[in-house]
Amino acid sequence: MTHAHVTLGDGCRIAYRFDGPQAAPVLLLSNSLGTRWEMWEPQMAAFTAGFRVLRYDSRGHGRSDAPAGAYGMDRLGRDVIELLDALGLERVHVCGLSKGGMVGQWLGARAPERLGRLVLANTSAFMGPPAGWDARIAAVAAGGMAALVDAVIARWFTPGFVAQAPQAVAPVRDMLLATSPAGYAGCCAAIRDMDLRLTAPLVRAPTLVITGDADPATPPQEGAFIAAAVPGARHATLPAAHLSNVEQAEGFSSAVLGFLS
Repeated sequence: MTHAHVTLGDGCRIAYRFDGPQAAPVLLLSNSLGTRWEMWEPQMAAFTAGFRVLRYDSRGHGRSDAPAGAYGMDRLGRDVIELLDALGLERVHVCGLSKGGMVGQWLGARAPERLGRLVLANTSAFMGPPAGWDARIAAVAAGGMAALVDAVIARWFTPGFVAQAPQAVAPVRDMLLATSPAGYAGCCAAIRDMDLRLTAPLVRAPTLVITGDADPATPPQEGAFIAAAVPGARHATLPAAHLSNVEQAEGFSSAVLGFLS
């Protein structure tokens, strides 16, 4: 399908799309900071074989609105609840990566009745210190996304992958450059102010944590913390940096589908 929008209670328009068989269980995918739903393209053929895949552009990103000002993780989590309500979806599986995994942690603790299974990939429950995020917000305000893109790509992919798979890295770079600086900054503030460490034990959904063994943005010990804190969580590690779903597309898809089935 082509995309559609829902308008949330605060007036923000969120873009979404469905792919896959209409009668299949719904799998919601939540994107990382600075990307759009296209970041999940490497998974779509595998995921749509057995799931109705719901993708959306986060507040501040892509085809969704980018209101000015700081966002909060509560707001980003409620965006998903309002989207599900608008689409008449009571319960879905959720797979989120990085910021999407933070939204997944929030949903797991605050809205457990809306979740089937939960996949938290390349994410963290807390990402201090605040000064680092303030510096990033200032950099994007002064120089736009171009000021950050090279440093971000260096964290998101191993040097070998950047050299060997330029066709996979180029669309991600383009997504970063096309992201609204105001929306990016708003989501940076949400991550800066987030602390999900104390609520992790409240997550009751069956949970899979995925980490990348070469991830400098959310190192493996961050995922190990979540896997230890969430009751019964499983933990899988892939040979990848931060965007493990792109760098290890097949391994990522297999891990997720093995868990969901």
